[in-house]
Amino acid sequence: MATPIGHARDISLRALDVLRAADLVACEDTRVSAKLFTLYGIHTTSLAYHDHNAAQMRPRLLRALQEGKIVALISDAGTPLIADPGYRLVQEAVAAGHYVTAVPGAAAPVMALTLSGLPSDRFLFAGFLPERSAERRRVLRELGAVPATLVFFDSPRRVAASLADAVSVLGDRSAAVARELTKLFEEIRRGSLQELAAHYAQADTPKGEIVLLIGPPNADAASDPTPEAIDAALRKAMADSSLKQAVADVAAELGLKRRDVYARALRLRDETTTG
Repeated sequence: MATPIGHARDISLRALDVLRAADLVACEDTRVSAKLFTLYGIHTTSLAYHDHNAAQMRPRLLRALQEGKIVALISDAGTPLIADPGYRLVQEAVAAGHYVTAVPGAAAPVMALTLSGLPSDRFLFAGFLPERSAERRRVLRELGAVPATLVFFDSPRRVAASLADAVSVLGDRSAAVARELTKLFEEIRRGSLQELAAHYAQADTPKGEIVLLIGPPNADAASDPTPEAIDAALRKAMADSSLKQAVADVAAELGLKRRDVYARALRLRDETTTG
């Protein structure tokens, strides 16, 4: 049995029972888990399982399962398998016919969504935003028209740049930045993308893990954009980008179908050429 466990502050009695009953606990960092074990008097054997050794450790864990042992999987904070290599262990354990279950624990993306005040009936968790601005903008353009709240992990060193890119690509949507969720110094800041970008451009680099949430397109709009507004956005975008790129940016920013924006862009280009 592989069992994901949440952060120590949110750990449940059931999770503690599982850890005590397990024959082996796979930890993201055994030094961090040792503090949890000491706090709750747990003496189960542990080993490290993380990005750098997962491929080597999975066969050992699968052999333990094959021998009928109980294996628990925990992370330093939050829920394992969310943006970490744990899913491959579960995948292979299931394929081998082993019983797999989970003990619900803290999950930063869900907690951030709950606290953000943004629409939660539809959301898309897209993992970490890319490090490079060009790739980050590509991802934001790709997801910009999705009719759902977007949820990303981000580095505290990059959050200011990520917010600036989001404003440029998506326009001024409602957003939130959550920090250190489920931990001692958790914080959430809400506002528009422009407001948050301005704040983090001036503020000291925040500490801890970051969750960036961006509201769905047109969530704040009282009505659909007028044809004049679409044309104005296209003219501005086409002044600095190719027609294809301008269409993608405007469609994402205004939450419109790309083919409709493309038709208007062609008309504007033809008017400019003949004029």
